[in-house]
Amino acid sequence: MAYVARLKKEYKDKIVAALTEEFGYKNVMQVPKLTKIVISKGVGAAVADKKLIDHAVDELTKISGQKAIQTMSKKDVASFKLRKGMPIGAKVTLRGEQMYEFLDRLVTSALPRVRDFNGIKATGFDGRGNYNLGIVEQIIFPEIDIDKVNKISGMDITFVTSAETDKEAKSLLTELGLPFKKN
Repeated sequence: MAYVARLKKEYKDKIVAALTEEFGYKNVMQVPKLTKIVISKGVGAAVADKKLIDHAVDELTKISGQKAIQTMSKKDVASFKLRKGMPIGAKVTLRGEQMYEFLDRLVTSALPRVRDFNGIKATGFDGRGNYNLGIVEQIIFPEIDIDKVNKISGMDITFVTSAETDKEAKSLLTELGLPFKKN
């Protein structure tokens, strides 16, 4: 039998039923699902030091379990000494099993390692059912060796769902285990 991620199995077994009961969906295909997770990291100092991009790509690759790619600047900005086509960041897009595995590691081991953690803000929704989460330090992930980190930096994690509204998306992400703050 093929491997199935724990959260994916839980989604099919429990979360679909819970969301159907909460929102009254008539069809299983109406239930929102997580389509992809995008992890991105901007490295502004890469204009001066090209090695910082390689470190960012390596860190994102370790964190996600999938090869990250460099992102290039789209236009020239003279005040930042930036030329079109220069590498200025790194990103990785997760889908399927790796997406659920990353989400499981994020919720169970990475977020509890944040200093003074009492939940994530519920204000990161965009109105179309997607959620953006900013992480201040990359060292909360157990895959990162603190001794080999040359500079502490943050990253953005975007959860893209098939939900129509923010309320549906928040319910889905709460059921998947994201610890939102209680208002």
